[in-house]
Amino acid sequence: MTGADKRVGWGPLSVERDRLRTILALALPIIGGMVSQNVLNIVDTLMVSRLGPEALAAVGLGGFTNFLATAFVTGLAAGVQAMAARRKGEGRDGETAVPLNGGLLMVLVLAVPLSVILVLLVPHFFPYLNGDPKVIAQGVPYLQARLFAIVAIGCNYAFRGYWNGVSMSRLYLRTIVVMHACNVVISYVLIFGVGGAPALGTEGAGIGTAASTFIGTGYYFYLGRKYARGAGFLHGIPSWQTMRSMIRLSVPSGVQQTFYAAGLTVFFVIVGRVGTPELAAANVLINVSLIAILPGLGLGLAAASLVGQALGRKDPDDASRWAWDVVRTATIIMGLLGLPMLLMPGVILDPFFDLSKAGEATALALALAPLRLVGAAIILDATGMVLLNALIGAGATRMAMTVSIVAQWGVFLPVVYLVGPILGGGLLAIWIANISYRSLQALVLAGIWRSRKWADIDI
Repeated sequence: MTGADKRVGWGPLSVERDRLRTILALALPIIGGMVSQNVLNIVDTLMVSRLGPEALAAVGLGGFTNFLATAFVTGLAAGVQAMAARRKGEGRDGETAVPLNGGLLMVLVLAVPLSVILVLLVPHFFPYLNGDPKVIAQGVPYLQARLFAIVAIGCNYAFRGYWNGVSMSRLYLRTIVVMHACNVVISYVLIFGVGGAPALGTEGAGIGTAASTFIGTGYYFYLGRKYARGAGFLHGIPSWQTMRSMIRLSVPSGVQQTFYAAGLTVFFVIVGRVGTPELAAANVLINVSLIAILPGLGLGLAAASLVGQALGRKDPDDASRWAWDVVRTATIIMGLLGLPMLLMPGVILDPFFDLSKAGEATALALALAPLRLVGAAIILDATGMVLLNALIGAGATRMAMTVSIVAQWGVFLPVVYLVGPILGGGLLAIWIANISYRSLQALVLAGIWRSRKWADIDI
């Protein structure tokens, strides 16, 4: 077999078969877990929708607020993944779980007080999110239940970072499936009062999600004892040097996640000033985009692990090559996924709009051209996502944070405010700004990756 026969793809987008297998073996379980999360969100939405529009609005607001509240804690997983991957590459198999121990300790220190404070504050700040008394009455207990599980969410992300870092992402997928199955059953029972249980409505949905998150944490600890005991899992308190490295790597990622979530909130506020149909269309577009980009995110997390392992072997050339191989893989996969959005956006968007209701047809018409733009530019978006995670895997979390925050807050949001509310450019102009910002960020990240400023970072 010739060298060309061992490659998969076309021309500059081809990847060696063995490397492609390695990428997909690591990325596919991650993608599967993320897809299952979105399926669960749809199931939750369908169950809650039977309670009425106020309940649906309450859960929507509560879910997004929970995402913002947990962003910093979930960002800690980046440090766990980078350090575990580096130790695996160095051949220090008996120490790969030490960063996980440090990550779990950081979660406990940060998440427990944060959870308590936010649960107590929910009744005071939720009315600022929505003035409808019915939405407030159903949203407060739902969000309180969700916030109670911040510590479990943080632990779960730390475990995810570890399993991905040591190329055992199948255990992440297994846990996600168990957790989601529990969520559906518990939420259904508590929402509607099945089998003599109290019918708690939206509060039952929040309790079901929180309970399943803790179940997932328990299962992760079981898997840790089974598969990571020999790697140092829960064997003593991490050294101060390990904790310093954890803080140095994790805090920038946590800050980046928090600013991203806050920036998304500001984006929706800006679009809301343009018009209600525009806001409805933007909400659908963002949700469709977040689902479509999941394979790119999964491949990005795979790149982080492969880069970290290569640097652990003291092979920056291979680390660089892994990132570009994942970019090529993402280009092919995301290019194929982008075609339906580019060629038949109406087919994708129609299920999200009820054309019998006033304003829905207008919102659908507004969303068509922006979705075509998403499909056309999704390759660049995925490239940026892969390289951002590759930098994190290399330990360059501060670089990744700087690029992400400056691009979003220094460029994107000001431009959106200018072309939207001030100049009246409408949703299409806003989405052109969105696509341009994501593409610019990808090009900047590509330049940083080529510069190899990340190659000598010691973690």
